[in-house]
Amino acid sequence: MRITRDTVILLGIGFLFTHELDAVPNHEWRGMPLLQALSDETGMAVFIAAHVPLFALLVGLVSSTNARTRALSRLGIAAFLLLHGLLHALSMGRATYEFSSTLSNLLIFGGSAFGALYLLLGARREPALPTG
Repeated sequence: MRITRDTVILLGIGFLFTHELDAVPNHEWRGMPLLQALSDETGMAVFIAAHVPLFALLVGLVSSTNARTRALSRLGIAAFLLLHGLLHALSMGRATYEFSSTLSNLLIFGGSAFGALYLLLGARREPALPTG
């Protein structure tokens, strides 16, 4: 079975979206600069509601019929998956950081691994982005 770059980025996005489900019981908004000042009830509501347009935008971009838009957004999401893992690694040990379970870490760093794999596969096979 051959794993394609399409499969790799979709799995990375799957890890990210599932991590966001896991972020709710782990109170991720408590560590976010714009949300940490809010009450838990309000912070959670804003955090969850913000994911509706965010997820819609990401799904639209990575599945765009425009090849350049699709390629650039997949590249950007792959890079974000790496940055996201780094931000979580740097946040470990803070009082507001609650992602300590094996599942939480698998979702966070699994996404980073798929982001890295996507970028590595692209560096080997795709010298240029599509033009349209």
